[in-house]
Amino acid sequence: MQRVTHPLLVVLLVTLASSGCAGRGDVAPKSEGETGTARTAAWFVERALEAGIDSVNDPGPEQSFFMPQSMGNGAALIDFDQDGRLDLYLLNGAGPASTSVNRLWHQEADGRFRDVSAGSGVDVAGFGSGVAVGDVTNDGLPDLFVSEYGGLRLFVNDGGGRFHDATAESGLAGRGWGSSSSFVDYDRDGWLDLVVANYVVYDAGSVCYAQDGTRDFCAPAEFPSASATLFRNTGHGPTPRFEDVSATSGLATLPGAGLGVLCADFDGDGWDDIFVANDQQPNRLWINRHDGTFVDEAVLRGVALTVIGATAANMGVAWGDVDGDGLSDLFVTHLEMETHTLWKQGPRGAFLDQSAAAGLVGAERSTGFGTVLADFDLDGDLDLAWVNGRVFAGPPAPAGSVPPFWRRYAQPNALAENDGTGRFRSIAATNSAFCGKANVARPLCAGDVDNDGDVDLVAGTTAGRVLLLENVAPRRGHWLTVRAVDPALSREAIGAVVTVTGGGQSWQRHIQPGSSYLSSHDPRAHFGIGETEAIDAIDVRWPDGARERFPGGSVDQGIVVRRGEGVPP
Repeated sequence: MQRVTHPLLVVLLVTLASSGCAGRGDVAPKSEGETGTARTAAWFVERALEAGIDSVNDPGPEQSFFMPQSMGNGAALIDFDQDGRLDLYLLNGAGPASTSVNRLWHQEADGRFRDVSAGSGVDVAGFGSGVAVGDVTNDGLPDLFVSEYGGLRLFVNDGGGRFHDATAESGLAGRGWGSSSSFVDYDRDGWLDLVVANYVVYDAGSVCYAQDGTRDFCAPAEFPSASATLFRNTGHGPTPRFEDVSATSGLATLPGAGLGVLCADFDGDGWDDIFVANDQQPNRLWINRHDGTFVDEAVLRGVALTVIGATAANMGVAWGDVDGDGLSDLFVTHLEMETHTLWKQGPRGAFLDQSAAAGLVGAERSTGFGTVLADFDLDGDLDLAWVNGRVFAGPPAPAGSVPPFWRRYAQPNALAENDGTGRFRSIAATNSAFCGKANVARPLCAGDVDNDGDVDLVAGTTAGRVLLLENVAPRRGHWLTVRAVDPALSREAIGAVVTVTGGGQSWQRHIQPGSSYLSSHDPRAHFGIGETEAIDAIDVRWPDGARERFPGGSVDQGIVVRRGEGVPP
């Protein structure tokens, strides 16, 4: 049915006419002294080898210019044995005939990691792409979904460090090129469904050249685009079953070279929608109609194009309230000849490209992929990190930074501090562990890996070692982590929204490990709460829309909130 008018069109026009530097009016910006201290201190140290992780990514043979190599292989933080410590799953991309299998790392009690790949059932070889983590059988154990060039895989967690391949029995089918993916209970029936962003219909026999006549990776415009796939979980028991509802839901109607995906409530109605970041095409924002169908409202809500009305190479996705106004905002990474884009939300359900006002237009130009919004220094606002690496050859990075073939694609990563008003400034110069060395990085995962109350990072690099980045930022405040669990479902409440209130302020987080690019994060909600010394209340909007309030208490702790144990707000 065609819509003749929509009030958001008026809102967007008014907002465009009056756009400026939007910020949090009741909180003063950080002083130069405060900001200077944070900017001159390193925020991360790299400790993968120290922690026992010696994984080196294998993308396949060099000089083949096989396009999936340039797009990377995914990574996931997953507590697969539910011992309270985050483990790590890393994909390789050398193909099914390779000896380079995906690797599963278990975090031991001393913080070191042990390779438990052999015999785990997830030590498979293939053209690995993205990873999603979620409990699809509601048995209390997180399962693994892997998208690949050429297929999909579902690994069900059997406990004891073992998984079994349930792809065939689950009905998950696909022989295309899946990229990022996410679990979401879009129909509110208590069972996790699955959305997969699909890239292009790639012809592996294609040969492409750069402008100077040298061989290079192909561009997505050389191939037909693919539409996203939506699978509805119909198993409702120990044996997973999924039905492809892409056509009936509406997602199959618009192809778009999808790379990033995010499931969140974009229009404020309490139902999770689906955002797909498309490469060199308009983004799609699939608004949930509550009846199993979706309609694309990306143009209407302002997130299809950049502020100048142009398409862009949309890749990694991050979601969070950058200016403390209670509305989550959207950040998407792009190619180095473009500008990474921050769409700020306001009023609810309407978004506006505020990249310039946020200080991002003058940031270091780079081809960005995985990205994270997190409060790294615990001062109460969300900072920004993203990883970089070209898809087309450029000036070579210094010798020794990456294998010789990949030098023309390598770039340093980026890190930016939020000044408290939603404006960012680069602190890359003082963060050599993350930003000082060029790499070809693709996935970026965030989580409290060492359970010390701050957010650490894991970055996957093509043909390089994985980076485990421990957060050592000067602490400028207190913290809280919240794990939201629904006992009736025996699992994390993916899709819940958690709001923490204290000291006259509030902070909001969305429980959704699937975002960034080809990545899965810590499923806990992490809050930096600045100088607030006590929590007044914790409010949870559960995935089905029910609301509960839980008592506050002391800060600097991890807590678990269980559905049914709170009171009406």
